[in-house]
Amino acid sequence: MPELGVNIDHVATIREARKTYEPDPVWAAALAELGGADGITIHLREDRRHIQDRDLRVLRETVSVKLNLELACDNDVLDLALQYVPDQASLVPEKREELTTEGGLDVVGNRDVVTGAIRKLKDAGVVVALFLDPDVAQIEAGREIGADAVELHTGQYALAKPGAERDTQMEILETAAAAVRRCGMKLHAGHGLNYQNVGPVAGIEGMIELNIGHSIIARAVMVGLQTAVREMKNLIGA
Repeated sequence: MPELGVNIDHVATIREARKTYEPDPVWAAALAELGGADGITIHLREDRRHIQDRDLRVLRETVSVKLNLELACDNDVLDLALQYVPDQASLVPEKREELTTEGGLDVVGNRDVVTGAIRKLKDAGVVVALFLDPDVAQIEAGREIGADAVELHTGQYALAKPGAERDTQMEILETAAAAVRRCGMKLHAGHGLNYQNVGPVAGIEGMIELNIGHSIIARAVMVGLQTAVREMKNLIGA
């Protein structure tokens, strides 16, 4: 059964809408753990639009499960990662104008930059995952530069209409997953996964970790965070 990493960024998004102190993502992380989360995921963006430096510092002190820090290959956030040493760092692309991460990291086109970031993180004892489109060339490049894991970008699968369109995207994910396994890296997935579409991705051979945020936080507004996390865990286990 894959582990569930709960992304709590959007708790901070609500807080930052008013530039106040509530809701606190630290509190959300504790509730997610009580609901059965295997990990807590946060994305410390260069523009600090949601998660703040303080959140990273306090979460590093309080989270008892895996702390997964998503970050760009930017010296500012890399320095913070090296200071607080999360259990896992997931390198992602980042654009200021995007609402959410729009695609996978281009390892082939940015090989030197990504290699440098991986080296710094691994020297500090941090496990490094790369957030990649389901593209075999990108996956093989990730292996060559020393990544420990690949998180497959499931956005196109999530957007596809049920039926032939989604089946095609599922086949693409399965081919990419086979490449990750063949390269000897750990297989993760995330982006756009929800209570309706998570099952097939959770069932991909060798899937170790799923990172899900928006859907769980949206559900939590209605039923509470512990319940929302527990429901997602049950779907993944099924």
